[in-house]
Amino acid sequence: MRIVVVGGAGDLGSRVVRDVTTRGHDAVSASRRTGVDIATGQGLKAALVDADAVVNCADDTSRGDTVTVYAARRLADTAADLGVHLAHISIVGIDDHPMTYYRRKLRAEQGIAAAGGPATILRATQFHSLAAFFARTLTLGPLTATIGDMALQPVDTDFVAQRLVDLALAPPPTGCTRATDVAGPDVLTIGELATLVRAHRGASAPHVVRIPPVGGLMRAVSESRTVPVAGTADLGGRTFEEWLAAQPPRLTGR
Repeated sequence: MRIVVVGGAGDLGSRVVRDVTTRGHDAVSASRRTGVDIATGQGLKAALVDADAVVNCADDTSRGDTVTVYAARRLADTAADLGVHLAHISIVGIDDHPMTYYRRKLRAEQGIAAAGGPATILRATQFHSLAAFFARTLTLGPLTATIGDMALQPVDTDFVAQRLVDLALAPPPTGCTRATDVAGPDVLTIGELATLVRAHRGASAPHVVRIPPVGGLMRAVSESRTVPVAGTADLGGRTFEEWLAAQPPRLTGR
């Protein structure tokens, strides 16, 4: 099969490309580096001609709606016109979450459904690297701040990539459907994440300071709305500790 991976040069996309190739199929990485810009539509239709499926891993949080919402809809419309199955990555728990980025991801899902073509939306929890970033960002010296009872159920990026490839290689659905959500094996509080991250670089456990949730956004974070309800998600991939053990002592980036 010929699988086009939009955003194939990124972290998730490159893993999807690798997994498609490992399974013996033809993976085509589509990004601005290869002349495909889903924000403008440049090269998009040509890239999807003769494709059996397209996986959308492209996003750019710095550009507002441009990529997250509008480009996703453009991709969905183009795929629908060509009858190409679209597999799209989204986020667990965005239906009732006031965070602006999560609202954009929900609008992207709605746009994909409205396009009318064969599409499968896969929602995942936060990647391990992002969970570690949150823990580092909320830690200052020996103190870690947590908003209420904030917790995450981070997932291994490779596990998500593999599931996206499973969906792309499967028979296309009729219209738009949602796959079972995916998440990592463990639910961890910010204090637990920070303790693991600090121990990884040889530091002692932090003192956790609880910040009372005030306002809709902080309440949503405190209620851990991006943690799937027990029994509703497929769990798999490396645990956060297993992922962390493979990282350098000093973590950087997201």
